[in-house]
Amino acid sequence: MARITKARAFMVVLEPKVLRTDAIQSFKAQETIFVELADADGATGMGYSYTIGDGGPSVLALLQHTLLPRLMGQEGEAIEAIWRDLLFFSHATAVGPIMALALAAVDTALWDLRGHRTGLPLHRLAGGAKSRVPMYTTEGGWLHIAPEALAEDALSAQAQGFRGSKVKIGKPSVAGDAARLQAVRKAVGDDYEIMTDANQSMTAPEALRRVPMLEALNIGWFEEPLPSDDIAGHARLQAGSRVPVAVGESLYSPGQFADYIAAGACGIVQADVARVGGITPWLKVAHLAEAHNLAICPHFLMELHVSLVCAVPNAPWLEYIPQLDDIAAPMAREGGEALAPVTPGLGIDWDRDRLAALTTEGSAFEIREG
Repeated sequence: MARITKARAFMVVLEPKVLRTDAIQSFKAQETIFVELADADGATGMGYSYTIGDGGPSVLALLQHTLLPRLMGQEGEAIEAIWRDLLFFSHATAVGPIMALALAAVDTALWDLRGHRTGLPLHRLAGGAKSRVPMYTTEGGWLHIAPEALAEDALSAQAQGFRGSKVKIGKPSVAGDAARLQAVRKAVGDDYEIMTDANQSMTAPEALRRVPMLEALNIGWFEEPLPSDDIAGHARLQAGSRVPVAVGESLYSPGQFADYIAAGACGIVQADVARVGGITPWLKVAHLAEAHNLAICPHFLMELHVSLVCAVPNAPWLEYIPQLDDIAAPMAREGGEALAPVTPGLGIDWDRDRLAALTTEGSAFEIREG
């Protein structure tokens, strides 16, 4: 093992590839927060997390003033110990998104460092369950898109080999949501998965009103129908629905997932590696889901999640939303399947020149041991 001797952090802001809207918000920009670590032997690792347009400077400030100074001198291989130490060192700011996003940037960098030290890719380090995974696409399913265009995009994805599409719902009426989903189902036929995402926009009665329509169209899951803190409401909804309820992109700790699972409040677990605080807690959630015979289908960050879903046996899908093409080589895929990276660490081939050119002015800083 070798102690951490240097840390560097910076932020790159990436514009969305397409207009991204849902029932409660728009994806304004990806504030991508990077942490690069070096150890006493000269090995390096780089990780990252993100926001959808707000809060990036707050994450950087927490890293600069609290987490990265604490990290200096710690043994880089002690990833579990470091994660817990950083969490409890500033426990008054947890559990919540800013702390989780900051922890994730550090934790993913440590796993990348481990991969480079061992020569192993992340999907092998974390379990090695498989080498490829089917994808569904969300990029053509945003809420502002008309039913006819939704159907065209799903047909195009189907022709490329994708196994499913996700369609945003949350229109003012059930009929408005039904028109979107019916158009897609009519276009792609029955042997193609359609997922839905309401982005926490509904009351429990409004969500329940949509269940018969979702069941009739054989929808794959009903994502975030209610506010994320309404565990009881999700439990009642799941009990009254044959369509799995999916939650997780707005949960920030393994304990929150444990509460949902214990309450029978979800049928699909959607932990986001950045929002849950990194690879270390993500794997805990994945195995918790596996122990309860539930699938984990993570949210966004396909370039990082591809390795994680290939690491565990209970991850049947990867969500396709390209976002890093301006700063990294495209994720490897064959048709509608994503391939686990085989290079050491996270397996993301960063374009260092582009990262340097796009680094937000004033965001970069460096911390050294001593």
